[in-house]
Amino acid sequence: MNEQQITLQAVDWLVIVLYFVAILGIGAYLKRFGDSKDDFFLAGRRNSSWVAGLAFLSANLGALEILGWTGGTVKYGMFVSHFYWIGAIPAMLFLALYMMPFYYSSKIHSIPGYLLLRFDEKNRLLNAFSFGFMTVLMSGINLYLMAVVFHIVLGWDMHVSIWISAAAVAAYITMGGLLSAILTEIVQFFLIWFGLFLVALLGIIEVGGVNELLGGLPDRMSGLWSTAADPGANNMGVTWLGIVLGLGFVLSFGYWTTDFLIVQRAFSARNLQAARNTPVIASFFKMALPFIVVGGGLVAWKLQQTQGSGFELMTRGGEVWYDSALPLLIARYYPAGLVGLGITGLLAGFMAGQAGNVSAFNTVWTYDIYRALFRRDATDKHLVLVGRITTIVGIFLSILTAYWAMAFESIMDYIQAIFSWVNAPLFATMLLAMFWKRTTSKGAFWGLLVGMLSSFFLFIALRFGWISPYAVTLSSHPSDMAENLWRAWWAWLITFVLTIVISLQTKPKPDGELVGLVRGLTDVSALKKVPLWRKPEMWAAIALATCIVLNIYFW
Repeated sequence: MNEQQITLQAVDWLVIVLYFVAILGIGAYLKRFGDSKDDFFLAGRRNSSWVAGLAFLSANLGALEILGWTGGTVKYGMFVSHFYWIGAIPAMLFLALYMMPFYYSSKIHSIPGYLLLRFDEKNRLLNAFSFGFMTVLMSGINLYLMAVVFHIVLGWDMHVSIWISAAAVAAYITMGGLLSAILTEIVQFFLIWFGLFLVALLGIIEVGGVNELLGGLPDRMSGLWSTAADPGANNMGVTWLGIVLGLGFVLSFGYWTTDFLIVQRAFSARNLQAARNTPVIASFFKMALPFIVVGGGLVAWKLQQTQGSGFELMTRGGEVWYDSALPLLIARYYPAGLVGLGITGLLAGFMAGQAGNVSAFNTVWTYDIYRALFRRDATDKHLVLVGRITTIVGIFLSILTAYWAMAFESIMDYIQAIFSWVNAPLFATMLLAMFWKRTTSKGAFWGLLVGMLSSFFLFIALRFGWISPYAVTLSSHPSDMAENLWRAWWAWLITFVLTIVISLQTKPKPDGELVGLVRGLTDVSALKKVPLWRKPEMWAAIALATCIVLNIYFW
């Protein structure tokens, strides 16, 4: 890795220091509100839909969104927008309208908690352990990329940067629990937007405007669907079928509807109506993010191709380091003071992602593993203590996985691989659990277990050349991302079919035990009658229509 760095002035240091003082101060103040289990793990269920909605999206604005996809755009071009529009919006709206009533009305603390009520203990434990494994890996990615910022900006040793990053995150989550994490995520949300949107704006102005930027792209990097008929015609090496099935259906629904890190924020809303509005509100902000992330990535690509621009991506191991794009753009466009704000926006994104992973990890471990296996009669005070201890343990585990993340060439490809192992098969389980009352405990358990194992096996098999890529992806030379999308689809399909087959051979629970857990047996009377303009259905329709328009415009 070369040693190119960003120079900070005194005012930049002041902005960064004030940010860390502020978030630690918020955590210290909120400690008094984190003494009960509902306060510590669910933020007391007192948040409005706007607060929960901003936290819902902010928890997603981690390494993948901010730094990973800016660099990913340099590599893949406009195709990255798929991960925001078809890869997010439909799933977020589906969560709001159809799945949130089951989650919220059952008053569960976690997704594994739903599987316990719907099926049995073994299903809960299977999901709890797999989710814990995934969140620790994701936490490591956030720590790694947060440390990368310290390394690029300050020239600190990567090892020192990782440990300092971990200490800052641990401090405020341990003090205030989920409420602390959510309120600091709100602060971070605005820092991310105001700290980074100027990068794309100033970059577009420098290259001559949007038309000049998009018009100068090679065919392989331009458009969303115009090159999706042939995997050899786009840099991602995937067709529209892989995008629709692997990303638009499986990976996106698996992430947005079953990933407890995200759904936990909606649980903190004050009532069911607010909980349903949470993902809808977040969807509008999500649709706007490509104008920052993808826009910045395209600017970086344009500057990299322009001789004499003075812009050059950093290298690592002799290869282009795509993830260095955004920090270098900040250094190029921001004067003293704004550089500090931009770097703070980056750090905020990583803090948000890391805080979300760790707070979700301590909730799942405390409720779905520790209490289930060791202390079923644990008091609220004891569970909160375990939650705080688990936070520290989770941070240390994240440090270990941060070193593992350093070994991967592409962080975004690595993240999607993780989702294909865990979220993709889980979505099949949750879909059948909520919409088919005939689904049985044995069918769900074996379907999910085999689905996760099959996904991981395909990952290993493709890496070592045990099977032909064409057999999995319908492409002779797929990219790592194309493999992820298709592997997610096959994992979902295996889980879905196997769960149905086993369920038809085993005895389901009686309807009386499924009230509130399955569509058709759930009371939605908790939904208040509100004017049309306040109904989530109306705003969801507007969000979906906007998403369709964006896809057509950037076809």
